[in-house]
Amino acid sequence: MTALQDFFGRAQAAPDRIVVVMADQGQSCSAGTLAQMAQQMAQWLAAQGLAAGERFAVLLENRVEILALALAARQAGLYAAVLSTHLTADEVAYIVADSGARLVVASARTLPQLDGVNLPRWSVDEGQSDAPSLHAALARLQGPPVDFSDRPLGRDLLYSSGTTGRPKGVLKPLWPAELRGQCDPEAAGTGQRMAMGEDTVYLSPAPLYHAAPLRYCMRVLELGGQIVVMERFDAEAALALIAHHRVTHSQWVPTMFTRLLRLPAEVRQRYDLSSQRVAIHAAAPCPVDVKRAMVDWWGPILLEYYAGSEGCGTTMIDSNEWRLRPGSVGRATTGQLHIVDDQGHELPAGEIGQVYFSGGGQFSYLNDPEKTRQAINERGWVTYGDIGHVDAEGYLFLSDRRADLILSGGVNLYPQEIENALARHPGVLEVAVVGVPHPDFGEVPLAAVVLRPGTEATPQTARAIAAQAAQVLARLKLPQRMVFVHALPRLETGKLLRRRLKEQYRDQPLAGFALRDS
Repeated sequence: MTALQDFFGRAQAAPDRIVVVMADQGQSCSAGTLAQMAQQMAQWLAAQGLAAGERFAVLLENRVEILALALAARQAGLYAAVLSTHLTADEVAYIVADSGARLVVASARTLPQLDGVNLPRWSVDEGQSDAPSLHAALARLQGPPVDFSDRPLGRDLLYSSGTTGRPKGVLKPLWPAELRGQCDPEAAGTGQRMAMGEDTVYLSPAPLYHAAPLRYCMRVLELGGQIVVMERFDAEAALALIAHHRVTHSQWVPTMFTRLLRLPAEVRQRYDLSSQRVAIHAAAPCPVDVKRAMVDWWGPILLEYYAGSEGCGTTMIDSNEWRLRPGSVGRATTGQLHIVDDQGHELPAGEIGQVYFSGGGQFSYLNDPEKTRQAINERGWVTYGDIGHVDAEGYLFLSDRRADLILSGGVNLYPQEIENALARHPGVLEVAVVGVPHPDFGEVPLAAVVLRPGTEATPQTARAIAAQAAQVLARLKLPQRMVFVHALPRLETGKLLRRRLKEQYRDQPLAGFALRDS
């Protein structure tokens, strides 16, 4: 079978095709314009002395230049370390230094976050006194172009979210030069699994510095589709964009579903969403009731996957499969699944252990061989660090992150199981459970609850929530205390930052309302 062309080949064949729409600005970018910008950036990066395999950093809000720089990295055989715009200056300085970046590309908005960075910095905006203009530099490029034909194909260098400590860079091998001019193999696989192609219109409502939004946007470009990028998520605006652009594919996190479902019925019914074929979601566990409500509304188009920036394995489940197995994240589509106990023995169906994949992609954690070793067992199987089990048909059900387990009196308690039980109460909007110190048990569960509007934060409410959870939870799993909060700390992906809650309540183990005797 003839290999598909890459983005640059497609752009040469159809340069006027619109491939990127920046929704908030109403601006669009053609394939020819994006390809030219990316080629110029690749030449400019080479002119700065970056050799194959070296790295540069990108600190930008959602804008076309992120995509162009990622494409430039691919052409020049480089790693693009794309950073979150919500990092502090100290966090940015740490990641830039850890990545070994040779230079940083920022914007007027993000330049202040580079205060601790002692590297050449360039701005995609004009008139910045502390950073020369990248676009002006591109316009001044002279001399014969660098021949990249013998260089490998570059890719992103993304950092873990740092929910349990300092973030680590996920370093994946560069693609061999023989693939130059061909569609990215990962994009080709995505196209087959998710029916993406030249007719795809993909809505990206999340920040592009996260792994899934960036990589899926790049794959849609490789496959010849169009992407519609939101600068910031707004529930009704997202529905309007689906209707206006006739969006076929999109990607969400559970918190976005929650906000969509909160819209009044008349608003939800206002927009024609019939163009949708696949609504992808991942990044965080989706409450069963939320997902069921979304499937009832949008139809059986939700496609959930479980994966990670490391790319060592993937599971997927469609809506029809999920209806038969609520809570599952599917069967393996990349790699083979294994559930392993603490002694390294593979467990049978139904037993809970650490989730491993074999036969998936390769990676390492940059500058952290010990963490890399911890992720790979003696058989060469790789884990994202999650706990779960498979059923008799190989469908995976996640319990929790290993780092989030609560060890109480020698018993492993799974926060997600407790959260699911507490969320059954109609007054609960969101809930997170963490372990807090206890003199006898070591740790006991504490629940942080966001109440729905109109529900009072009283001791009676706390006891009612716990009482309903007690119908499905053993007594030892019930939280000993409950605190009511206005919001839970989350990343933009919806991933819960348990570490922040643990740090907050580690010194306040008696916070909130007591739910049972210790």
